[in-house]
Amino acid sequence: MTITFAAPPTLGSSGAIEIRRTDGSLADRIEAATARTDRKNIGGAISDTGLPHDFSYESIMVEGNTATVYPHRPLEYGQEYAVTVEEGVFGSAQQWRFRTRKHAPRHPRRLTVAANGGGDFCTVQGAIDAVPTGNRRPVTIDVRPGVYTEIVYVREDRPYLTVRGAGAGRTVVRYPNNDLRNGDKALSDGGPADVCPRRVLETSDLHNCWRASFGVDAADFRLSDLTLHNTTPDGGSQAEAFRGNNDRIALERVHLVSNQDTLRLQGKGFVTDSRISGDTDFVWGTGTVFIQDSVLESTDRGYISQSRNDATRPGAVFVRTRLTRAPGVPEASVVLGRSAVWRFTHSQAVFIDTKMDTHIAPVGWQIDPNDCAQAQSASFWEYGSTDLDGRPVDTSQRLACSRQLTADEAAKWSDPAFVLGGWDPEAGRS
Repeated sequence: MTITFAAPPTLGSSGAIEIRRTDGSLADRIEAATARTDRKNIGGAISDTGLPHDFSYESIMVEGNTATVYPHRPLEYGQEYAVTVEEGVFGSAQQWRFRTRKHAPRHPRRLTVAANGGGDFCTVQGAIDAVPTGNRRPVTIDVRPGVYTEIVYVREDRPYLTVRGAGAGRTVVRYPNNDLRNGDKALSDGGPADVCPRRVLETSDLHNCWRASFGVDAADFRLSDLTLHNTTPDGGSQAEAFRGNNDRIALERVHLVSNQDTLRLQGKGFVTDSRISGDTDFVWGTGTVFIQDSVLESTDRGYISQSRNDATRPGAVFVRTRLTRAPGVPEASVVLGRSAVWRFTHSQAVFIDTKMDTHIAPVGWQIDPNDCAQAQSASFWEYGSTDLDGRPVDTSQRLACSRQLTADEAAKWSDPAFVLGGWDPEAGRS
């Protein structure tokens, strides 16, 4: 629900917004005092223990002259509701009534989302929730132009989804979710309802699955033609724009924006014709990832990738990417990748036919400890690197335990089906 004022409103610390049915019974109550740290279940999220997980979120958000109210749970179809805004919430009391749509969408395999109310749903999460758990058929969700301020989560038993926008920059899904709100720092004392499902690293992945603005635990998921922006400010902790944790996750023509940890893939992932912006480990995870024909934009000094794959699977492979920088990013201040090789002994990052600006440091890579004798199983590989104008880059100062691939090796690792274990992510591309 949105409320528009003549001037920017101030959210108070008392009072509540109540939503009541026609019989007077209470459907929801949103308290002003707890609106910035409210909690609700999103997407039917279930922890590793089988208990429902509640996300921390803002149930009342103010932007400009508009206040947006996010109820704790969906309302019913075909019902009339009365809304009361108590005096302490915005300074003056308000009342109005509204009626919900008569029935659920009649074609559940093709759903539309429109911020102006002209689609099947007003939120991306609403459309995802309409897909039945245990789904086994392809479902396409078309998201029309607009800005959608919400945390989005797709649980494991909703596979075969395609979420498609109207173009990066035209369809924007955003939220300031992060580690301080829904990750390890927020849930260090969390109970069994906060434990992550589908953990790859038993300890490291205990709570950090909940901090992405758009999180997917389902297989066979495709995302295209939109912008995902984790609006957590710079320095505001780890904050994924997109996290995918299953097999056959494909991203096409998207713009992913955050600072630290922008894109995290933990299963098998494919990214093409996209733009990824960030500064610290902004492509990272335990998965096998193939990224092609895309721009990786460094917004500050830092690290492009951090691979945590093990000996059973490849890590991150970048083919025909452009490494650019935002204004003000210093010369030689960014490395292609870093790894704690004492812990992730088989980390792999491969850059093939890459065009890069001079913000990339001559050493290329960073390892901890800085001792190549302890990185014998790591694979920091490169082939055909040039500057942005196509001139070969001088790689003579690269980390000693990195290496330049041969042409035959580069050809093999440039094949997504080879890297991704036989999956052809480009079959059936839109």
